[in-house]
Amino acid sequence: MVTDQLEMTAARNKAPLHVVTGAFGYSGKYIARRLMAEGVRLRTLTNSIDRENEFGNALEIHPYNFENPEVLAGSLADASVLYNTYWVRFDHKEFNHDKALRNTLTLIGAAKKAGVKRIVHTSITNPSEDSDLPYFKCKALLERAVRDSGIPYAILRPTVLFGKEDILINNIAWMLRCFPVFAIFGDGKYKLQPIYVDDFAALAVEQGKKSGHATIDAVGPETFAYRELVEAIGCAIGKKKSLINVPPQLVYLIGRLVGAVVGDVVITMEEIRGLMANRLYTSSSPAGPTRFTDWMADHAGELGKHYSSELARRRDRRTGYDVLRKI
Repeated sequence: MVTDQLEMTAARNKAPLHVVTGAFGYSGKYIARRLMAEGVRLRTLTNSIDRENEFGNALEIHPYNFENPEVLAGSLADASVLYNTYWVRFDHKEFNHDKALRNTLTLIGAAKKAGVKRIVHTSITNPSEDSDLPYFKCKALLERAVRDSGIPYAILRPTVLFGKEDILINNIAWMLRCFPVFAIFGDGKYKLQPIYVDDFAALAVEQGKKSGHATIDAVGPETFAYRELVEAIGCAIGKKKSLINVPPQLVYLIGRLVGAVVGDVVITMEEIRGLMANRLYTSSSPAGPTRFTDWMADHAGELGKHYSSELARRRDRRTGYDVLRKI
């Protein structure tokens, strides 16, 4: 067995280098798992170099070093593919979209300097440089930077990712478990197409093997109006509740109150506006096969049992996400 492990390690060291940002996080971890199973040499760039992880010594760990582009480029030297999942969900006193934009531009520049052969870049559905929503505007600016880099690329545009470490879907379920009613902002008819995080990872790895350029809407096989999504979650976990339509500003204020209790940002006004503007809906064909309703049926017993905190994940850089979810 020891001999087999040594042979596997030697083979991995000779394999092409693939670099994944955030391999201890959410989508990055699923991408890293799939790449690891294929036997490539794997490296991650991360702000959480001490976080508990499942990969052990098989994964090389480098800090981002955004403040030192030369060192960052060195971390990307000889990379065949860079899978970029780095981003922030909302503006906060500890982080914001503008800084994330600058950091990602630095990453793209470092990839070009290092001679990275391909970039698989995570964006968002319906980005627009003309948008007044910073998330969608910055994502559009980064898409342009990737296209202008001269590096062959695949730009993946997911909507909502669902899976074991998800925040949005889990916390909807948590609120359905905890409160007698659930507030729907606006009419609830705006749509979204959730995609399973491992389907997204499979798509990313598949695109890492290709050449040329591609831009793909990474959407799942089911489309829901937001109200239908909440109803489906409630039905799956056995917590069907009254859904009440309220003004968006009131939902935001309710979210602020709940956030004060759990020590997190539950929802932002930008997220509400993005959903209501159908930014998470496209007419594209599904990019993954896993049905959200099937996945919920398999995970109903655990979904929403604990609140998932965005800020806890960013402040605690050592504990694994599965443990943080139970705080």
